[in-house]
Amino acid sequence: MATEVTVPVLGESITEATLGEWLKQPGDPVAVDEPIASLETDKVSVEVPSPVAGVMGQHAVAVGDTVQVGAMLATIDSGDGAAAAPAPAPAKAPEPAATATPAAPAKDESGAGYGDQPGAGTSDSPAALSPSVRRAVLEHGVDPGTVKGTGRDGRITKEDVTAAASSKPAPAAAPAPAPAAAPAASGRGKERVRMTRLRQTIAKRLKEAQNTAAMLTTFNDVDMTAVIEARAKYKDLFEKKHGVRLGFMGFFVKAATMALRDIPSVNASIDGDDIVYHDYADISVAVSSPGGLVVPVIRDADQMSVATIEKTIGDFGKRAKDGALKMDEMKGGTFTISNGGVFGSLMSTPIINPPQSAVLGLHRIEERPVVVNGQIVIRPMMYLALSYDHRLIDGREAVTFLVALKNAIEDPTRILIDL
Repeated sequence: MATEVTVPVLGESITEATLGEWLKQPGDPVAVDEPIASLETDKVSVEVPSPVAGVMGQHAVAVGDTVQVGAMLATIDSGDGAAAAPAPAPAKAPEPAATATPAAPAKDESGAGYGDQPGAGTSDSPAALSPSVRRAVLEHGVDPGTVKGTGRDGRITKEDVTAAASSKPAPAAAPAPAPAAAPAASGRGKERVRMTRLRQTIAKRLKEAQNTAAMLTTFNDVDMTAVIEARAKYKDLFEKKHGVRLGFMGFFVKAATMALRDIPSVNASIDGDDIVYHDYADISVAVSSPGGLVVPVIRDADQMSVATIEKTIGDFGKRAKDGALKMDEMKGGTFTISNGGVFGSLMSTPIINPPQSAVLGLHRIEERPVVVNGQIVIRPMMYLALSYDHRLIDGREAVTFLVALKNAIEDPTRILIDL
């Protein structure tokens, strides 16, 4: 008996996704709740678990296909379903065998029919080739009829093909592909890869922000000496007590929430002809993930301690790398902080994350000569960049916000006593 696996509910207003990867191939054993596929939505990747234990059946869609919520992705054969997957193959085999049996060897050599006629060809053909195995066969030029399968029920695995290719002596025909390899050696090769759904959404939203908002960027710099000294002095005690490392983001998020309280327009948004002011600070923090930049939200950051902020950011970063962030965690947000300094950026003009009206860009810390009390001294300096919607935020307010942030970072006591 086969159980259908369908596209799960993906979240509010999300009706479709793109199949990013199959985690299980036909014939693979599957446990209950074990992920069998990965779906890409507009914001995150979502793993689809198996509703039952059994054997992976046939895939109903291919990687890159767009699927609707509720659509069938695949089937799971319950019990000993290993024999159920190849069962349709013998039924199809007699037709091509009766009409085109002599042509089958030539077709196999070219790799043109792998997977289309699983019953035509070699003696172990009932084990249908999975997409990954079929791709490996074509890449390595291996005849699947000569490969001994080590998978379930003698199925050929990708590793079997790789091993067969590495052990195969170089044939006389090996020099033939040499001319084809020449263009790649010249450095003029190219590859066309379809954009992921997440990257498409990022591109759409960023372009929308440029087309809609009257964006302007104002810069300032900040002396990081006091924060660096405080971090060096207390980082060991901080980690011992709170179980998380003390970084710079905790200071900046806390300082930003204080500046947002003083300059409420930077924390506001435009809705039609109205301005929406927020009496809370939900800070979106840009973090890197394998699929691109994602922006989870620290809810009520203005009510959090530096330790709680650091724990939240650390958790976001870890789960972003694992692709485990939830869509609800990236909704909303009243203000964004993006730290390009971790990648070495000296200066940038970040783009607003709609419907927010401002974004703060942090950059790398670099020792530079500055004048302090009439003396030229070397200090660890960082450039700050505030991009904002000039329809709502005036230049005076943007500059005032950056100065308030600068004062809090250069004198962290202000954060402690709420100045």
